[in-house]
This record gives sequence, structure tokens and C-alpha cells, in this order.
Amino acid sequence: MTIRERMERMEHSTLSPYATFSENSIGRDRPEPQCDIRPVFQRDRDRILHSKAFRRLKNKTQVFLTPKGDHYRTRLSHTLEVSQNARTIAKALRLNEDLVEAIALGHDLGHTPFGHAGEAVLNKLCEGGFKHNEQSVRIVEILEKNGEGLNLTWEVRDGILNHQTRTMPNTLEGRIVRFSDKIAYINHDIDDAIRGRILTEEDIPFELRAILGNSTTERLDTLIHNIITNSMDKNDIIMSADVLEAMQDLRKFMFTNVYRNSSAKGEEVKAKELLERLFEYYMKHPMELPAQYTNMMANGGKQDRVVCDYIAGMTDQYATAKFSEYFVPKAWQVN
Repeated sequence: MTIRERMERMEHSTLSPYATFSENSIGRDRPEPQCDIRPVFQRDRDRILHSKAFRRLKNKTQVFLTPKGDHYRTRLSHTLEVSQNARTIAKALRLNEDLVEAIALGHDLGHTPFGHAGEAVLNKLCEGGFKHNEQSVRIVEILEKNGEGLNLTWEVRDGILNHQTRTMPNTLEGRIVRFSDKIAYINHDIDDAIRGRILTEEDIPFELRAILGNSTTERLDTLIHNIITNSMDKNDIIMSADVLEAMQDLRKFMFTNVYRNSSAKGEEVKAKELLERLFEYYMKHPMELPAQYTNMMANGGKQDRVVCDYIAGMTDQYATAKFSEYFVPKAWQVN
């Protein structure tokens, strides 16, 4: 018996009957030999962690464009906070931590440079639209490893695709990540907004603080405990009605006071213009794209979709550098 097989057997004796068991995975699109050490979801987690798309998250905007300080969240630190929240919940509920972590680490791989501003630009320019959750799946299925993809299991891809509010994952582990994403970004964005002097704790409505807590730590504690308490020994991941409503109202408060705030979003007009110009440039000069992308077009890929793939994969810094290369005279470029 291999180490992997012993670990799979151990799952049946330690995890909840509602957990997604590794040996019961629906599997991969392309069959491949099993690892003798790692169950399938642990292997997926490792593939995501070692991917180029994951490394690029460290230089992609979360909310604040070009923040003045080293302690503001990036897309990578957001992803790690989602993963930590999700693993805490999964461990308490005896669900599959490997699956939870793989989904959490992969859920935002498809985010564009400059955060949701970049997503809005590509959604307008790309025929058929652009959504970062769908792009995350496209990355792990097609774009990583020079067109081979990561060949992840169905359960991980389902969790990545359905982590947003409008859809629902098929596994409890995916539903944990769906909640954990919101818990993470609402609370760390408050923390960053306070650091940026856009908010104070006292600006948060009193009735929401009375339910959720008066600090980031208290709110995280309330939300995570509430999910665990209400989901224990159930075939669902749920919150109590009052806490869920308070979290949704806090999210609405953040949209009004932070996500649309001119101090946080003042540079977005420039970022959108930058990406629009890059899109137009590559549509006129497709042979400027790297070989992987020109090969995709040669094999029947639509040009606008391929250009969006390339731009979406850029970091903030790389997109800015390419804009400078194409549109700023060399004598005026910043070294």
C-alpha cells in the first residue's frame, strides 16, 4: 500500500461523512498516473502554488492602486488570507483541507492588472465578455505550462469557477472558499482603508459593529465562528440570518465608501486607458505577442480572446512597462 493510499484511507476515519474524499474525485480531463505520496487534491494544491500565474499575484492590485506603503494587500496576500480562513473552517468541520486550500489558492489566478478596473476594461473589449473566475479556470485548463494547463481535478476547477456570489460550488469545500473570500476581502479592505485614512472604525455603522465586532480581529472571529457553529454536522455551509445580513450590509457599506471612493480609485481612469491602449496595440500588431499566444491564434484562437489572455496575465508593473515601451518616447521613459 502506498503512502497516498494510506492517506486516502485515513480520510475515511477522520473526515466528516459530508467531506469530499480524495479517492472519490471525479478526476481530471486527461487521465494520468497517481502520485504514490500525495492524494489528488494535495497534488492540485502544489501545482497551483508552483504556477507562474500564482507568482504573478504578488504584483497585482487588490483595491489600492500604487499605495504609499508596504503593508497594503495585493492579490497574493488576499489569496493567502482566503486560504487561511478557509482552512480554519474546514479543519473545524472535518472537511477536506487539501481541496479547500487548492480552491483558495487558485480562485483569483485570472485577475487582471489593476484589480476590478482591469476586469471591467477587458469585459468591455473582449467579445463574449471577461470574468476573472472564468479566466482563472482558463488559466489552469489551457494557459499555464505553455498551453498544457495544470490538468486539475474537477472539484478544484468547480470551486474556482463558482467562488463568486452569483453561483454555488458543488462541494462543501468550495462553499467554504466562497464565504472565506468575502470574509477576507471585506475585512482586510477595511483595514487597508483605515491605513489609507479613508475610513475609521467609527465610520462603520454602529448596528453592524454591534453584531460583527469593533475591529478586524473581532469581525473575523465572529464570522468564522458563526459559519462553524451553524454548519457543524450539516451537509451545507451556512451562517445565522442576522450575521449573514450584517456581513452583506457591511459589504454594501464598503462599496459605497471604499470601492467607489475617489481616494482609493482616483488612478483607475488612467489604468483603464492604459489597458485599452495596450489592447488596441496588440489587435493592430498581433505578432508582438509572445509565441505561445501567436500559436494559439494560428490554431484557431480568436485574436481578441488571445489578446485578453495576454493582458490579463500581466502584473501592474509589466503592463505599465509595456505601455511605456510602446507609447512613451525613450528619452522620457523612467528607468
